[in-house]
Amino acid sequence: MISGKIKKLWARVWMHFSGLSNFGRIATRMAALFTPPYKSRCYLAACSPKGYIAPNATIHHGGLHLGESVFIGDRVVIYRARDGGPVELARGVHIHNDTIIETGESGSVEIGAHSSIQPRCQFSGYKAPIRIGCNVQIAPNCAFYSYNHGFRSDKSVQKQPLQTKGGIVIDDDVWIGVGVIVLDGVKIGKGAIIGAGAVVTHNIPDGAMAVGIPARVVKFRGGTGNDELMEYRHRGMIS
Repeated sequence: MISGKIKKLWARVWMHFSGLSNFGRIATRMAALFTPPYKSRCYLAACSPKGYIAPNATIHHGGLHLGESVFIGDRVVIYRARDGGPVELARGVHIHNDTIIETGESGSVEIGAHSSIQPRCQFSGYKAPIRIGCNVQIAPNCAFYSYNHGFRSDKSVQKQPLQTKGGIVIDDDVWIGVGVIVLDGVKIGKGAIIGAGAVVTHNIPDGAMAVGIPARVVKFRGGTGNDELMEYRHRGMIS
């Protein structure tokens, strides 16, 4: 029986050689050999400045920039299509299982320090950037699209060119619930909370709590006064 101390020493030694090279991927596989799956492996990212990239993650992106101690979980895909811009993951970012990050047509994706992306999320950075701030918590099954398709009647949907109202900005300390969709041209302000299943089609102010389709502000975390609530109701941003 191998003791816990020996297992941790084994992991730390192998994580010293981790990285995106072929040998680095083998070293990561060896480091995880005695570690339970899924979030039990998050601590491995802290064992090396190069972080932890799951051996079965698919990295096909020449513009990927990783901060220290990033965690990239099982079956994550980071993909660069034609003319895609960079993907930047800052220090301590966690990307969990089956999430897809892709860029194309000058779009980009940037995720700030210590933000956490739960399983099965989709980030499609085309035509405009997606910028996620620091300490952002994103629940499973969320989707972020910085583009849309045209809908002219003289072309089939498949042949419509991509277009955008602008990039997506998620400010620091935002919490986004399960199954939220955020569309192009949207900014979600610092400290906001977006309820499960919401579709965000317009800006959400700092500290707001928004729910529904389309997302509407229902209250503020900081005890905002009635005058400001009435202003957002008048603008159609609050129910």
